[in-house]
Amino acid sequence: MANPGGHRILAIDQGTSGTKAIVIDSDGVIESLAEVPIRPVYGSGSSVEQDPVALLSSVREAGRAAIASAEGAIDAVTLANQGETVLAWDPASGEPLTPAIVWQDGRSQEVCDEMQDEAEFLAARTGLVLDPYFTAPKMAWLRRHLTREGVVTTTDTWIVHALTGEFVTDVTTASRSLLLDVDTCDWGHDLLDAFGLGSERLPRLVRCDEVVGTTSAFGPEVPVTGLIVDQQAALLAESCFRPGQAKCTYGTGAFVLANVGETALRSRDGLTTSVAWATREGVTYCVDGQVFTVASALRWLTDVGLLDGDVDSAVAEDSGGVLCSPALAGLGAPWWRSDAQASFTGLSLSTTRGNLVRAVVEGVAAQVRDLVMVMAGEAGLTSLRVDGGLTQSAAFMQIQADLVQRPVEVYPSPHATALGTAALGRMALSPGMLVENAVWEWNPARVFEPRWSPERAEEHMDRWRRTLTSSLGER
Repeated sequence: MANPGGHRILAIDQGTSGTKAIVIDSDGVIESLAEVPIRPVYGSGSSVEQDPVALLSSVREAGRAAIASAEGAIDAVTLANQGETVLAWDPASGEPLTPAIVWQDGRSQEVCDEMQDEAEFLAARTGLVLDPYFTAPKMAWLRRHLTREGVVTTTDTWIVHALTGEFVTDVTTASRSLLLDVDTCDWGHDLLDAFGLGSERLPRLVRCDEVVGTTSAFGPEVPVTGLIVDQQAALLAESCFRPGQAKCTYGTGAFVLANVGETALRSRDGLTTSVAWATREGVTYCVDGQVFTVASALRWLTDVGLLDGDVDSAVAEDSGGVLCSPALAGLGAPWWRSDAQASFTGLSLSTTRGNLVRAVVEGVAAQVRDLVMVMAGEAGLTSLRVDGGLTQSAAFMQIQADLVQRPVEVYPSPHATALGTAALGRMALSPGMLVENAVWEWNPARVFEPRWSPERAEEHMDRWRRTLTSSLGER
């Protein structure tokens, strides 16, 4: 359906592995696309960092390239961000003072270990688990080990400041911080104090459809709006408007989110609750779970010589009895073991590269299956939609459908995050537009139906869970 205003939007998806910028017309047609890669630096001691200068440069470069390839002027810029990646920077000059500490970074486990007595309090107030994945432990670690100067924020605040001069963050990003009261959607000063961050200057909270400023970074001055976490943007693009509708994005990690409506749910089984989107219509919440290594696991397979080409050409028909826990950057929900490491079991002299590749992708699919089952029990999951790079692998998608034992609907575009943030931009430019009308209609590119019997899927999951439990050992 067309936007009555005929607006054209530059939608920027600033992710872990790169920045994508697309120009979208009012009918949802992508007129141009530009991508600039960024390679995180994986160091010792669970360190994962990005160069902030390269990160900001990638935003500017991708945005300018996308506009140069499109015809005509744009009406707004929208931005989706990584969610939990932080840095310190000088608010006067805008210069970064530290590397960007990526959401995968586990060095703030020391902060979490010291605060275990606060875990229940934090979960009740924020809907989150006390884990290095979230923002506040990283902020506290950064202040302890890197610098006391400047401000420390998520990357979206820094990028928006560089583009507009404003000091803001949207409510979805703030809800990933362990510093936001998830029910009131306000900063909690007692939460800041708990992390020793009481003196920090925090950005102003804004709605996802709010115009936060203007920028001339990409040409003539235009509004900046549509601020949102990348995973929530994909949930919106995939039309998960009703409680129980869920999506999984396969990117650097895999992220399963399910709409739970207008009230923040408190999970019994290790899921986290955050804001899905906040607009003039109100606040919608979601629960989510994470598989920390997906594309990064495939990159590891490539780097060590086990994968040469795409998954479908490399994966064997079966794993030959090999099982894998691909916890190359720890485990998220529902285990929350940042100390977990990857493992293979069942190796023999007959094991092939194809068996190992299959075991890794089965391990990713098994983690998603466990998240889906927890969500089904807690949120009444009604559908599973998927997007991201691995949806191009028919072999992987079939494995996923076999394990989750329900149809898997493949989103037809590889740009769900950008389309989600662009939909919020449409709302900002058209004050009478509702969320459901701002999102462009779509039909699945493919639907994968389970081929395994429920008994076979459960037997596989039982063996995989036993292997995982054995590999975890004692904390």
